[in-house]
Parts: sequence; C-alpha cells; structure tokens
Amino acid sequence: MTYDRLVCANCAAPVSEGRCPVCRASRERLQQEGFFAGLNPMTLIALLAVLIAALALLAHQTA
Repeated sequence: MTYDRLVCANCAAPVSEGRCPVCRASRERLQQEGFFAGLNPMTLIALLAVLIAALALLAHQTA
C-alpha cells in the first residue's frame, strides 16, 4: 500500500504530509518496505504471467 492515500488516525491528515509524529513514523516504515510492498496482488500476478510467457517464448525459440 502506498502512503499517499492513507489518512492518519491521529491527526486526520494525509500520511504523506507527515504533520504529526505518528504520520512521520508510518511514512518512514512504508518507505523502508521496498518496491514490491507497494504493488497490489493483481499487478504482481500480471508481472509473473509476463515473466512466464517470456520464459516460454525463449524456451520455444531455442528448441
């Protein structure tokens, strides 16, 4: 999940603005999780399908 859509329960402001210590801590934690943590499951499945298709095409061309 990306922090640009989250609303802080402490101050009711967007977490991306970092208005309170809770927002800043949540923003830091989300930034440290890495690239794939922000992707939704459907995007990960689509990337996996593309990878499998590319490997199948490569295997078909070399055989």
